[in-house]
Amino acid sequence: MARENLNDLTAFVTLAREKNFTRAAAQLGVSQSALSHSLRTLETRLGIRLLTRTTRSVSLTDAGEQLLNDLGPYTDGIQDTLQSLRDLNGTPSGTIRISTSDYAINTVIWPKVRGLLREYPEINLELIDDYALTDIVSNRFDAGTRLGEQITNGMVSVKIGPDVRFAVVGAPGYFAQHPVPEHPNDLLHHTCINLRFPTHGNLYVWEFEKDGKSVNVKVEGQLVFGRIYQNLSAALEGFGLAHVPRDIAEPYIERGRLVSVLDDWCPYWDGYYLYYPSRRQPSKAFRLLLDALRFYQ
Repeated sequence: MARENLNDLTAFVTLAREKNFTRAAAQLGVSQSALSHSLRTLETRLGIRLLTRTTRSVSLTDAGEQLLNDLGPYTDGIQDTLQSLRDLNGTPSGTIRISTSDYAINTVIWPKVRGLLREYPEINLELIDDYALTDIVSNRFDAGTRLGEQITNGMVSVKIGPDVRFAVVGAPGYFAQHPVPEHPNDLLHHTCINLRFPTHGNLYVWEFEKDGKSVNVKVEGQLVFGRIYQNLSAALEGFGLAHVPRDIAEPYIERGRLVSVLDDWCPYWDGYYLYYPSRRQPSKAFRLLLDALRFYQ
């Protein structure tokens, strides 16, 4: 294949994934007009339209979707090979993109990677706060984090944090007006602060377990947030009960600003794992990151 043909295909894959000429051109290091010319040349050569362009957006035609699905893994493989060659010079480098959550970033990832990034300034790290359980392959993430039971099949997974215990908490002022729940089902009669998952739009169902018995409760209330720290803040202000990781609520429980209830129904759950596609060859930078994050019992 001629060199310019390969460049045109690379340009197509980048634009098809970014769906934005400005971002794609910046990533490729070319002008928007040069990128547009590459795409027109490729479409003319193939004799079929791959993209539908408007003044604000770029979308794929059916042929474009097929070409992206077939070609994308090969261009990724080329990038992996080039990164492996760069690793031969002994200097870990490159960008690592991780789909994760604000809670995982604050409590698990950031405390462990600060030293690594200072030691290796040529490693770039993108931590994308994402509760959507994103498909890391199609969205070109190098890895993702999820709690143990949510790990996607076909992925390599490494535990990076301790087991997590949740707590049901509310402000003292809330309990001055409402009875303390004795059983998870009592939450149906309380004002609770919900968490919504963006992927499927569903509200998080509060999970409990005691003596081998599981109880899931779909609570209701005035507020729904998309981030766990917002639920905690609303509980502190007396807007209702929140179901949050206990470690972020503990300082407020100790100071008397929050009251924890249903403790005997809140066991430890399997903690966070970093997962990544088994078919990808990890770069030296990724292996260093993995070692830094790995959780040892």
